[in-house]
Amino acid sequence: MSTQQIVLKVHPADNVLVALANLLKDEKVVFEGQEYVMEETVKAKHKFATTDLAAGDSIIMYGVLVGKAQQPIKKGGLISTSNVKHAASDFTVGERKTQWRKPDVSGFAGRTFKGYHRADGSVGTANYWVVIPMVFCENRNLDVLQQALVNDLGYGRNRSYQVQSQQLIELYRTGKSVEEILQADLHADYEKHASQRLFPNVDGIKFLTHDGGCGGTRQDAQALCGLLAGYITHPNVAGATVLSLGCQNAQVSMLEEEIRKRSPQFSKPLYILEQQKIGKESALLSEAIKQTFAGLVLANQQEREPAPLSKICIGLECGGSDGFSGISANPAIGYTSDLLVTLGGSVILSEFPELCGVEQNLSDRCVDVATAERFSHLMRTYNERAKAVGSGFDMNPSPGNIRDGLITDAIKSAGAAKKGGTSPVTDVLDYPEKVTKPGLTLLCTPGNDVESTTAEVASGANIVLFTTGLGTPTGNPIAPVVKIATNTPLYERMQDIIDINTGTIIEGKETIEQAGARILEYVIGVASGDIEIAAVRHVQDDFIPWKRGVSL
Repeated sequence: MSTQQIVLKVHPADNVLVALANLLKDEKVVFEGQEYVMEETVKAKHKFATTDLAAGDSIIMYGVLVGKAQQPIKKGGLISTSNVKHAASDFTVGERKTQWRKPDVSGFAGRTFKGYHRADGSVGTANYWVVIPMVFCENRNLDVLQQALVNDLGYGRNRSYQVQSQQLIELYRTGKSVEEILQADLHADYEKHASQRLFPNVDGIKFLTHDGGCGGTRQDAQALCGLLAGYITHPNVAGATVLSLGCQNAQVSMLEEEIRKRSPQFSKPLYILEQQKIGKESALLSEAIKQTFAGLVLANQQEREPAPLSKICIGLECGGSDGFSGISANPAIGYTSDLLVTLGGSVILSEFPELCGVEQNLSDRCVDVATAERFSHLMRTYNERAKAVGSGFDMNPSPGNIRDGLITDAIKSAGAAKKGGTSPVTDVLDYPEKVTKPGLTLLCTPGNDVESTTAEVASGANIVLFTTGLGTPTGNPIAPVVKIATNTPLYERMQDIIDINTGTIIEGKETIEQAGARILEYVIGVASGDIEIAAVRHVQDDFIPWKRGVSL
């Protein structure tokens, strides 16, 4: 490996270099004519100082302030949590800087995907029926409905590990020792169901259980209804069955109001059943089964038809991030975002705690002052609420993030923001509002992977691009969540849950632009139903509403 491949300087103004491979203590590295001697071992993904730093000096990466030295750090010294603390520059609503260099999209001009066209003009990348409880009291009834419907209609796909317990029982009965049992080679099979899909044009029935709807605050109930309305009106959803107890805070009338906000001419099949009005649980469940089956008959009448790429709305997410996230997978999907925006599509950048330190850049990119001011208000209010309970954006990085080189929130954020590319910010939304404009939208959500992904889909994302450096199985009930590895070892180690590898960028085999175009090509295949991603294959249906308390 040449010295140019061993380290990387992300931005000309940076005073740290990123190790692309493990660098041993006293090892000499030459970069851009400068020699650096490692003061200590610097593991791949971590950073070292390019000059002597005194206590209080700024740490610059991605061209922005990401921390302050807490003690002297020698040239070639490791940047770590023991010698650096989080710091980020303040931001103001200043001049608009919305000029950008649009990428060449000639290779995608005129391209289409095969999607489900809805009455409101949106196009789905999938066709699901959803069953939704208004309150956690109905979760058990959803479990009963799932048992009654899923397998017999041909949607049972969970991988069965029951065969492993049977193998272990047999080993025990034949007198095998504990050591022999622990060394046994077990296998799991996908459950085999005799029936094929009765409704071939319906991708599945999804049951969105949650722990909300009552207790908490009225604001929690309103936000939950907005989130559920986002799923009911989503282009990937053909219709819904809603179960209400009747006395909960999240009333049906509140849900209907939120549906009208998002779809004034809403016309999908929607069956609402209230247990306290119907009476017997058996009657409720029988009616729910009958109505859901009737809805599936209607949903099955829809078929995929060509649609322009402008009908794709991508959610941008990262989880289990590492020190390579901001230099491989995140900028790669940032280029994908710019391609889609140029083609007239929409992208959603969320996770507001992970935009700390890059607010000025995003604020300047907002199309008008009002949009920038809303972004500023949401960011400041969120951070102040976190500080009020003894937290703050600086506490966002997880132990896994820190272990793999993201030692401050600003370092993590500067890399995370790369997912949004370089296009202007056309809108800023608060949770759980719906995307209504093409281009790049900023959506206020936590950095929590599932809460944020759940929210992006509710806002209209019909595909999610999810980057990870450590590995995560996160999925969504109704939108494909494409998992993208930042490094090749992860991709090779966890191929059962990872779809795409961008470690090729780190290895110098591919440029960011090439990877971004490759990802968009993959997105078209997923949107058309031609590619089945890992999260769909494993039925990874993660769904967690965000209560507006502090969650980072």
